[in-house]
Amino acid sequence: MNTLRTTLPRTTSRILRTTTHHPIAAFSTTLPRHQSGTRNPPSPPPAEAAALANTKANAPASTYLGTTKRLPEFNLVDKVVLVSGAGRGLGLVCAEALLEGGAIVYALDRLPTPSPDFSRVQKRASSELGTSLHYRRIDVRDVDSLNDIVASIADAHGRMDGLIAAAGIQQETPALEYTAADCDEMMSVNVTGAFMTCQAVARQMVRYGGEGRKGSIVMIGSMSGSVANKGLICPAYNASKAAVLQLARNLASEWGQYGIRVNTISPGYIVTAMVEALFVQFPDRREDWPKQNMLGRLSAPEEYRGAAVFLISDASSFMTGADLKMDGGHSAW
Repeated sequence: MNTLRTTLPRTTSRILRTTTHHPIAAFSTTLPRHQSGTRNPPSPPPAEAAALANTKANAPASTYLGTTKRLPEFNLVDKVVLVSGAGRGLGLVCAEALLEGGAIVYALDRLPTPSPDFSRVQKRASSELGTSLHYRRIDVRDVDSLNDIVASIADAHGRMDGLIAAAGIQQETPALEYTAADCDEMMSVNVTGAFMTCQAVARQMVRYGGEGRKGSIVMIGSMSGSVANKGLICPAYNASKAAVLQLARNLASEWGQYGIRVNTISPGYIVTAMVEALFVQFPDRREDWPKQNMLGRLSAPEEYRGAAVFLISDASSFMTGADLKMDGGHSAW
């Protein structure tokens, strides 16, 4: 799910990239242009508008997770949730779980075309789950476009309920050889980018926050934000994930007054296509990594589905400023 490249002449650097969707811009307390009333955000395409109008028509409510008789606090029906990095990988897996809960989901990704599995999930949303999955291509370093897209989604539904910020990059390079440019890119994507994405969504949550409506933001952190990974040389990545955990606590403290909760998920090692490629290059990791946690195995992206639904839904209504660590006990030794 990420591309592999060599970045330094004297050492092999492995760049593990998920899609990035975050703007590189300074924080500003000034609301974006679309909130001033001087601009009208674009309307959804006719075909999409029709799909939205018929979002519940294809499946009975009894198929939704969390009905009035089945854990109603997990019910996401009618909620509008954005997932950055959902063109593929962990973001797409979380998006599908939200759809199963009944949410209307928008994937934000810089990919020209999402992964082939996206089409399967999109068809399942409409044919089996009575909801819809939409794709918005955006490089969120274009802050104006990011804010316009988020505003147009909120305006189309008259609400904004949730965000899973799942985009980020990873680079493995010894600290003595890390370049300033690579470090700046890591922080701009994983920290500033995550911040700006949360800000764009939170503004719409505040804007449409009447009638007791609340919002939930989930930022994907990492166990690497709490520990230094033995045998994995990622100094800037680990620092960026530590910053994400602290950022979430601060956003939670500021936005709680608006009914917006902000939490993080800290995964352990996840077996992805890119990690499988690394195991070919470094076969010792396939054997060593599972030994570093209490369950003696690595995780799959699907094991984080439940956590995503839990944190977005009212099942976690009194949880904010917290980190949900899911690392198989790796950091609890």
